[in-house]
Amino acid sequence: MNSKTKWNSKHNERMKKLNKPTANPRLKRLSHYLNGGTALDLACGLGGNSLFLANLGYHVQSIDISDVAIGYLNEQASKYHLTIQPQIADLTDANYFQGKANCFDVVILTYYLDRSLFPLIKQMIKDEGYLFMETFYQTSLIDSQGVSEQYKLQSKELLAVFGDWDVLFFEENEQMGWQSIFCKKRS
Repeated sequence: MNSKTKWNSKHNERMKKLNKPTANPRLKRLSHYLNGGTALDLACGLGGNSLFLANLGYHVQSIDISDVAIGYLNEQASKYHLTIQPQIADLTDANYFQGKANCFDVVILTYYLDRSLFPLIKQMIKDEGYLFMETFYQTSLIDSQGVSEQYKLQSKELLAVFGDWDVLFFEENEQMGWQSIFCKKRS
């Protein structure tokens, strides 16, 4: 099964169980830093973070490989008159990122890990812009979570990668197995 088929299936199942997608709770707690502008939501899924950012006044580009997810988000954006531009794209295709240097005030990436994106993300964010990232990490306290170890962060890995930025929030939750960072690019 290819990635697009896999994610279409997952999103179809999620839509059956869900009223409306919700934003990441840690992102919501950090909203006092977010004052509008341009946003990029990578691997956006059904768009909970995109909807949240658009309601904060951001012009959001939302990217996912799943046409099911992007179709749903497009419907939501139209229904609520939000400035969201959903796009189908494969984040493993480096061509997608060409010409996007210093374009975004905030980039969001949750529960998707491709380490080759880290330098690209750093380039896409404007000076004084923000990154919020959260995904699985390797902890001995819980089982595999159905996620291969290659798609899990090492302990404090995001701190190492974004150590040259101002880290405003960082958390590793060993019980839940996720690592989260919110940081600001220095000018």
